[in-house]
Amino acid sequence: MMKTFSTFTLLATTMLGLTACTTTPPPPQTIHLTASDSMISRMGRTHTNDDKSQTFGFPGVTFATEVEGKKLTAQLQSSGGNSWVDVIVDGGPPKAVKIEQQLTDIELFNFPDVAKHRVEIVHRSENWHGAVTLKQFSLTSGGFFVAPKLPKRKLLILGDSVTCGEAIDRVAGEQKNTRWWNSRESYGMLTARALNAQVNLVCWGGRGLIRSWNGKTDEANLPDFYEYAVGDNNPAMKWDHNQYQPDLIVSAIGTNDFSSGIPDRETYVTAYVKLLNKLLANHPQAHIALTEGAILNGEKKAALIDYIREAISRVNDSRVHQVTSNHYPGDAQDAHPTKEQHAAMAKDLSPQLKALMDW
Repeated sequence: MMKTFSTFTLLATTMLGLTACTTTPPPPQTIHLTASDSMISRMGRTHTNDDKSQTFGFPGVTFATEVEGKKLTAQLQSSGGNSWVDVIVDGGPPKAVKIEQQLTDIELFNFPDVAKHRVEIVHRSENWHGAVTLKQFSLTSGGFFVAPKLPKRKLLILGDSVTCGEAIDRVAGEQKNTRWWNSRESYGMLTARALNAQVNLVCWGGRGLIRSWNGKTDEANLPDFYEYAVGDNNPAMKWDHNQYQPDLIVSAIGTNDFSSGIPDRETYVTAYVKLLNKLLANHPQAHIALTEGAILNGEKKAALIDYIREAISRVNDSRVHQVTSNHYPGDAQDAHPTKEQHAAMAKDLSPQLKALMDW
């Protein structure tokens, strides 16, 4: 009887062991959140699509979230296939990632154990490199998402390629490519961090107030692309200015207007007055600071400063101000300011804006 019981016990134990070895464990739980979810913080102009994905083109657009999990991915694509983002995990060094034309899962982090992490995605590129769409986040073995709080102060910076961060990450001996753009290290985003403020960069390389770098007047210049969410002048993506009401607007436009010569004074000043009146009407609480920017020098710099002064005089509003910029000519490789020069530009600009706003 004992032998029979022992045999049964051994058989049962063996069968149970066999069952345990052959049973497939359940797959890790995965949580999916659209890019529009309230648990994702967004900074910068974006367009919300019907599937709750987010499309953007201006540089500096930032998505941030705090999660608990092992692995986090994001689905992105770029219409041009030449766009880049920085991925920052737990405040560590940024990782530059190229976004392809096809929708691709980008691994943001992958750790062996469940833990809390903060993740940011920052758009390095500008709109003519491609419109980027962020569809969703997927968190594996996770518990929650929390949207990090953004600073209360708000900046809007209007400009051209310098504001967009062109050629900041230039590489000696390398042919210029879209990897060189780095809005995160631009004077605008550095200034915002120094002032503890959000910032929207609304800029387009090669464009000006009334004409582009090559003298063309039939392209979208600042008064045009200021009206759009993505920057490609698609009427379906017009920007609702009520979505973001800045405390301070900085306009650093004019370099490209003057690249082919000093433009007609009356034409330029009239256009600036018209833009300023629109900004004052759309943003009734905002102060506006105008600057000539970092690249112009000599008689062109002097002329733009004079035009700005005249436009401010004609508008005659206490919310409109003039701030100065030092000359930063880039280097032998590229005429755009270097990374170090952008840092110096932010150090020049930040105290002027701080004093202006009493921050």
